[in-house]
Amino acid sequence: MLRLNCFFQAKKGQYNRALDAAIALVAKSQKHPGCISYDAFESATRPDVFCIIETWADQASLDAHSKTPEFIENVGIINECGEMKIEILEK
Repeated sequence: MLRLNCFFQAKKGQYNRALDAAIALVAKSQKHPGCISYDAFESATRPDVFCIIETWADQASLDAHSKTPEFIENVGIINECGEMKIEILEK
């Protein structure tokens, strides 16, 4: 099982655009094969930060997810809007 904690910090004025893309990605990703959980959380302490937390059954499921059109489109938007740091954890 893999857990991804994806922390995003928005450029000035780009937070809402990035969050909209994250929410769109969450809605579709939750239906992908091998997805155990997938959600976005807004920071309670920093107005320019959110986190996407994903749990996948295995590497193959995560790899397939990262090739979907919705992933490519929405992650592209998110990356245009700021900086994302990803931590991958295994169980």
